[in-house]
Amino acid sequence: MRAPTGSVVGLCSASATMSAMGMAFLGYWGVHEPVPWRWADILVVCLAFLSFGALGSTIWLITTPIPEDGHERIVPARRTFAAGMVLMWLAIVIAVVP
Repeated sequence: MRAPTGSVVGLCSASATMSAMGMAFLGYWGVHEPVPWRWADILVVCLAFLSFGALGSTIWLITTPIPEDGHERIVPARRTFAAGMVLMWLAIVIAVVP
């Protein structure tokens, strides 16, 4: 099994960083405030959780061992990372724009 280099390390660190930023966003945004939730609040939380799932899947996809003759998993991992980024930024935009 090869040691992770290049895109593997980059995707793992970028995924972990975006997950941390998403958690900080949810903590700062005010999930715990006592006011009743609106439909937009529920949408923001759902999009953020879907983003966490996609970003976590990125790390799982890119670090899963593959046989020497197997296909690389960089392309699917890049797609899940991009989906996670889009979902997180969409959640942030919906939360910020009233």
